[in-house]
Amino acid sequence: MDGPAPAPREERALLPLLALAGLVLLPFLLLALFGGTPAPASDQRATDAPVETAPMPVPDLPATGDDTVVLSDLPAGVAQARNAGVAFAAIGPGSASPFSFRGSAADRARARDCLALAGMAEAGGGDGDQRAVMQVILNRVRHPAFAGSVCGVVFEGSQRPTGCQFSFTCDGSLARRYSDAAWSAARARAEDMLGGATHAPVGNATHFHADYVYPWWSDRLAKVAKVGPHIFFRWRGFWGSRRALSARYAGGEPDPLRLRDTALATAAANPMPGLLGSGEAVRSITSDSVARAAGETPRAAASAGQPGPGAGVHFVLVSPGDSPGALVDRARSLCAGGGYCRVQGWSDPAQVPASLPLTDSDRRSLRFSFAAANANGGEAVFFDCRLFSAPDIGTCLPAIP
Repeated sequence: MDGPAPAPREERALLPLLALAGLVLLPFLLLALFGGTPAPASDQRATDAPVETAPMPVPDLPATGDDTVVLSDLPAGVAQARNAGVAFAAIGPGSASPFSFRGSAADRARARDCLALAGMAEAGGGDGDQRAVMQVILNRVRHPAFAGSVCGVVFEGSQRPTGCQFSFTCDGSLARRYSDAAWSAARARAEDMLGGATHAPVGNATHFHADYVYPWWSDRLAKVAKVGPHIFFRWRGFWGSRRALSARYAGGEPDPLRLRDTALATAAANPMPGLLGSGEAVRSITSDSVARAAGETPRAAASAGQPGPGAGVHFVLVSPGDSPGALVDRARSLCAGGGYCRVQGWSDPAQVPASLPLTDSDRRSLRFSFAAANANGGEAVFFDCRLFSAPDIGTCLPAIP
């Protein structure tokens, strides 16, 4: 008999499968509506962590070994006038951090003696003058542009013919001798500085030169202080800041005697120019230099218009090939300005005296002597006729037994 057909059994069998599929798809539908797939836990932590940015690039170091060598082609008076015309930088010298010494007892002794020697050789005997030089040395030790030890800084460049950064290490001055009293005072100052004392007038300065020279790098630095005859500088920008003096000192001082021998050998192989070559004295003893050595204030600064160092005694280097007439002309230039003035010359840098009065040995090795005319007498010129045969000016020095 015909009647309505019953629901197929196949359709009833599919209902459970459709319900299961709905349950499986429901979460995905909800995620589509409310916010996407959650990130794994590890990815979420990475998203929450702060993002590290690369540090700002630090500019290249502003110096090489030759950038602090004090060479000047200007006459002393011109250099003084140019230096006087440069204003002090508004940034000032800054505040120096105490030096933190880390090293052995041997390192301490070497560092002390190198610091003391540089103080005496560069600044004479004045307390403030020596401390200013010592502060610059300790600043350099902590600056990445320089050697990382005290003796390394003091003798830096002395192994090169034209690279010494402290002139006394390459101009024959290492042969100079100092009294026990001078050593004792300089060593005490050096110990004080190594122990953390600072010299505020020069702060973070890393460069200095005498006011009668004008090296090429002087224009590129910030002029921040003047102590005695020396002008002090720091780099502009980051490398002149206190943060730049961040290198950690760790001892390892080289042997200063070995450094000295190397410097002397280099100087002997590359003799410094004499009076005719440079027009300058190796050493000048004036009323101002004597006052500074005694720790006193100089009576008056040199005149900026003065063409030479003027009144005093000036020790120079001469050689057998020099023209006697040309030497006399150069000596007159050194003594320009009037007053009592003598120029005395030796042919061996090691024989140039450190001070007055001259010893008998100094007199025996003297090769040239010039006394400028003044109110007390006329010009006097003498040559060692064993070195300068038949000079066309002046007379022969008397022999000293």
